[in-house]
Amino acid sequence: MTKPLLEIQGLTASLATDTGTIYPVSDVSLHIDAGETLAVVGESGSGKSMLAFSIMRLLPRSARFEGGRIVWKDRDLLQTDAESLRRIRGNEIALVFQEAGSALNPVRTVGSQLMEPLRTHLGLSKKDARDRAVELLREVQIPDPETRVSNYPHEMSGGMKQRVLIAMAIACDPELVIADEPTTALDATLQAHILELLGRLKENRNLSLILITHDLSLVKDNADRVAVMYAGRLVEVGPSERILSSPGHPYTAGLWESLPKPRGSEPGKSKLHAMTGTVPHLSHLPPGCAFGDRCPERFDPCDQDVPTLQNVNGDPAHRTACYMNAAALDATTTSV
Repeated sequence: MTKPLLEIQGLTASLATDTGTIYPVSDVSLHIDAGETLAVVGESGSGKSMLAFSIMRLLPRSARFEGGRIVWKDRDLLQTDAESLRRIRGNEIALVFQEAGSALNPVRTVGSQLMEPLRTHLGLSKKDARDRAVELLREVQIPDPETRVSNYPHEMSGGMKQRVLIAMAIACDPELVIADEPTTALDATLQAHILELLGRLKENRNLSLILITHDLSLVKDNADRVAVMYAGRLVEVGPSERILSSPGHPYTAGLWESLPKPRGSEPGKSKLHAMTGTVPHLSHLPPGCAFGDRCPERFDPCDQDVPTLQNVNGDPAHRTACYMNAAALDATTTSV
C-alpha cells in the first residue's frame, strides 16, 4: 500500500481572541493521495481555510499548533525550519488564495507577481522569468498574454485575476495545489470555467488538488473524495459519489438538501430544505456534538461527548462523526 502524498494526523490549532482561545482546527486527521482531488466542504466558519493555512504554516501570530502532525514526504511540516518551509511553499505545495482581488498586489503588474516565484525558486533570469510568465498566462487561457503580462490587477476582470492566481500557484510545478474557494464571487459560467481549468491542469501536470468550497454541488464532478467540516472538526469523510448519494451525517445531508436541484431530476424533491440556525461561534460551542442544536436527528447521546469518526457500515473509506451511525452499528450487532 503506497503512502499518502500528504497526511494530517490529529491536528489541532488554537487562536487567541478577545473572547478567549478558540480551536478553528480540532483533532483533524486526513490524507490525500498522489493524483487525487479532495474536496473540503463546509459553511463559513467551519475551519476549511484555517486547515489550508495550517498545511502551509501560514497561521496568524496569535495562532499556535496544540498537537498533531502534517506529514509531507516523510517530513513533519510542524517540525520543519523556516528556510525549508520557504523552499516547500510554492515549489512543492502551492496555495490559490481566496478572493483574487485582495490576494494580488494592486501596485504591481501581474507579470512581476508571476515572475517573483520563478526567480526565487527556479533562479530564472528576468527575461526568462517574463517569458515563462507569458506562457503561464497562456496556459491558464488568458487571451493576449503578451499584453496582459504588463497589466495591473485593476485592468483585469474577476475571472482573469483568478486565473492569474492559478498561474502563480502552478508556476514552479508543485505536486499539490490547495485551492481555497477558487470560485468565490464568480458567476456560474465563470465558476464552471475555473473548475474545468483546474481539472485540466491537474491531469496535464499530474497534480494532486485540495479543493476548498462551501458549495457541495461542486463536488460531484470535481472531486474523488470529500471531507466535510463543521465547527473546526471533521464530521464526514468518504468517496464523493457515496457521500452525495447516501450522506451519513445530518449536516452533510442538510448541505445537499439545501441546494437547488434541476427541475425533474428528483421528482417530489425539488423543494429546498434550508437548515435552521448557523455555525456556532467557536468560543461558545454546545456540549457534545457541535451540530446538535441544528440537528433534526438529535437524541440523548448528542449532548454528552463529542462524537468521533467511525466507519459507516464497517467501511473504512466512509466515516462519520455521528451517534446515529454508532446507534445503527449497535443495533446491527445486537440483531446478529
